[in-house]
Amino acid sequence: MSNIETVRHSLAHVLAAAVQRLYPDVKFGIGPAIDDGFYYDFDFSEPLNEESLKAIQSEMKKITKQGLDIERSELSREAALEFFKDQPYKVELINGLPEGEIISVYKLGDFTDLCMGPHVENTKHLRQRAYKLSSVAGAYWRGSSDNPMMQRIYAWAFMEKPELKDYIARREEAMKRDHRRLGEELELFTVSELVGKGLPLFLPKGATIRRILERFIVDEEVSRGYLHVYSPDLGHKSLYEASGHWQHYKDSMYPPMDLEGQEYVLRPMTCPHHFMMYKSKLRSYRDLPMRYAELATQFRRELSGTLTGLIRVMSFHLADSHIICRMDQMEEEFSAAVELADYVMRALGIRDVVSFRASLRDDEKGKYVDDDALWEKAESMFLGALDKLDLEYEIGRGEAAFYGPKLDIQARNVMGKEDTIITIQIDFVLPARFDISYTASDGTKERPVTIHRSSIGCIERTMAFLIEHYGGAFPSWFAPVQVRVLTLVDAVDDYAKDVIVKLRKAGLRVEEDLRNESIGKKIREGRLMRIPYLVIIGNSEMEAGTIAVRNRDTGEQTTLSLDDFIAGATGEVDDFSLKLSAGDVA
Repeated sequence: MSNIETVRHSLAHVLAAAVQRLYPDVKFGIGPAIDDGFYYDFDFSEPLNEESLKAIQSEMKKITKQGLDIERSELSREAALEFFKDQPYKVELINGLPEGEIISVYKLGDFTDLCMGPHVENTKHLRQRAYKLSSVAGAYWRGSSDNPMMQRIYAWAFMEKPELKDYIARREEAMKRDHRRLGEELELFTVSELVGKGLPLFLPKGATIRRILERFIVDEEVSRGYLHVYSPDLGHKSLYEASGHWQHYKDSMYPPMDLEGQEYVLRPMTCPHHFMMYKSKLRSYRDLPMRYAELATQFRRELSGTLTGLIRVMSFHLADSHIICRMDQMEEEFSAAVELADYVMRALGIRDVVSFRASLRDDEKGKYVDDDALWEKAESMFLGALDKLDLEYEIGRGEAAFYGPKLDIQARNVMGKEDTIITIQIDFVLPARFDISYTASDGTKERPVTIHRSSIGCIERTMAFLIEHYGGAFPSWFAPVQVRVLTLVDAVDDYAKDVIVKLRKAGLRVEEDLRNESIGKKIREGRLMRIPYLVIIGNSEMEAGTIAVRNRDTGEQTTLSLDDFIAGATGEVDDFSLKLSAGDVA
C-alpha cells in the first residue's frame, strides 16, 4: 500500500472513531481507501445531513490532535466473534474468512476495527494531511440489493492542502461539464421517471449528434470492408446457454420472458446472432475474413443506484462487430481494428486523453471458460500483436472477458477518472461452442478465430464523454446546430431567410433568430447554447450582399461573402476538423 493509501485508510479509521463518539449505537461496515480519498459505510438509526458531516469532521480533527497510537493486534476467530458480537456486519466478515486466516484488529483510542492494515503509527502523522468529508450516499451492504441499505460517508484526502484545493477546483470544473447538467441546458436528452430510470430520451439536438456519429462510423466501417447487418433485440434463452453468456453473465441479463412456453431474453451481446448469420451457409477459406458490424441495441441489468445519465443505462447502442477470420489473418485483423479505433478517437479529438489496457484473466475459477491451453494460446497471440503495434499499455489482471483477453481503451475525464470507451477482444472459445467452421484449401474443415470489437464504443457513453470533454462546445462537424442566423432589424428578414435557405441547401444545420430583441441578447443566448457560428445580418450586410460571422471559440467577428463562409464551413465537416476557421479571412 502506497503512503497516500496508508494515510487515507488511517483517516477512514479516524472517521469511524469520530462517528462512534457521536453515535454510540452505530453499526460499522467497511472503510477502504479509494482513488481520491476514502469512504466508510455505517448503519445509522437516523439519516445524516450537511450539519452531521461538519460535526463529524470537527471530531476527526480533535482525534488527530490528540496524537493517539493506532495499535495492531491479532485475535482468534472465537475471540474476534466475541469482541464484535454487537456489530453484525463485522461478524459476517469474520465468518466469511477462510479457516486459519490471521484476524487482525487496529485500536485507535476507544475504537477498534477489524482490518488488515497497514496504518500510520499515530494520529499525529495525520495532522497536516488535507481531507474533507464530501458527501453521504446510500449504499447496499456489500453491493447487493438483497442486503440492508447503509449510509456511506465519502471523503477526499491528499498529502498536502494545495493538492486538495486543486482537486476541489477540478471537481467544480467537472460539475460545470457534467453531461447530465449540460444535457438538460443544451436540450440534448432528458430522463422521465414514467419511462424509467436509465432509459434516456434523446431530444432533437441530442438525436442529431447521435445520428451524425452513427452515420460517421457506419460509413467508415463500410469503407473498410465491414458488412453491416441487423439482428433482433431478443434471442432464445438456449442461444445464450450455447454461447456461455447465461452461465457466466446472467446476473447482468434481464430475466427470461415466457412466450407460449418458450423462454426469450433481451440480448446482452450480438455475437450469438452474428454467428448464426455466419452459419446460414457453408463458408470457404476464400470468404474470410468476414467482418459483421451492427449498431446494435443491447440490454444490461444494472442496479438502480448505479444508473448515471448516459454513462450507465439499462439499454444502449453499441457499434459492435465480429470479425471471423483464419488464424493466419488474426494479427492483421486485430491491428486493423486497433487502427480504426485510433482513427475514430483522432476524428473525435480525444486521442490525447486515452490509454490502453491489456485485460487478461486471473486465477479465479468459474469466472472464465475453463481451458488453460486455449487461454495461453489466446493471450500469447494477443500480447504479441499488441507489442508489434508498438502501443504503450498496462496489464489488467482479472479484467478479461469470460471467453478471451481484450484490449480496453480507457478515456480519461476532466477529473482523471478512466472509463472503458472501446474494447477489442480475441476469442478462440465461442467459435467452438457454436461449431462454426470453414473449408480450407485442402478441403478439410477448420475452426476460425473471432475478434469482438467496437470502434466508436457505446453511443450513449461516447456522447456523455464528448459532452464533458468539450463542455458542450462541440467541433462544428458533429455540433447539433452549426450556424444560428441573427438579425439586427426586421427590414433584413427576407435577406436573412435567403441566407438560411442557402446554408441549409449546402447541408449545414441552421437555426434562425429573427426576433425583435437586442442583438446583445441574441448573441448571449447563442453563446450559451455553444453554437459554433453566429451569422449576424444588418442593413450593411444586406446592401453589400455579405454576412458577419462570429466565431464561438475566438469571439472574433469577420465580414465575408456567403459563398466563402459555406465553403469553409462545409470543408470543416468534410475534414472532420476540430478547429473553427470558416469565418477566418484569408
